[in-house]
Amino acid sequence: MARSGRDFICISCPRGCEISTVLDGKSIVSIEGNVCALGRKYVEGELNDPRRVMTSTVAVRGGRRVLVPVWTDKPVPKDAVMKIAGELRKIVLDAPVKCGKTVIINVSGTDANIVTSGEVEAR
Repeated sequence: MARSGRDFICISCPRGCEISTVLDGKSIVSIEGNVCALGRKYVEGELNDPRRVMTSTVAVRGGRRVLVPVWTDKPVPKDAVMKIAGELRKIVLDAPVKCGKTVIINVSGTDANIVTSGEVEAR
């Protein structure tokens, strides 16, 4: 397989290291720019199993606001994000909605739960 270069900005900590790599497929041949070992771990994750904590909103009926913010309680596979978004479009919660309420358990089979990160009072 041909070698290629790819750059990353590590999001493992607030430092945001700019990492340059030389890759042979998904194998790291060389890596530079990471200040700590988390950078290499981040790049390996991005190459082999990219994951994200997903944030979104779901609809609320009978509340002072029509949407409440939600998030996944753990990172989900990046390729599952659009499927999860489709599931969230179907959800309508009844006000009042408290912060920390679990809305969906094991969303899209990812082992992550959808949890509210805000509150909506009833009208």
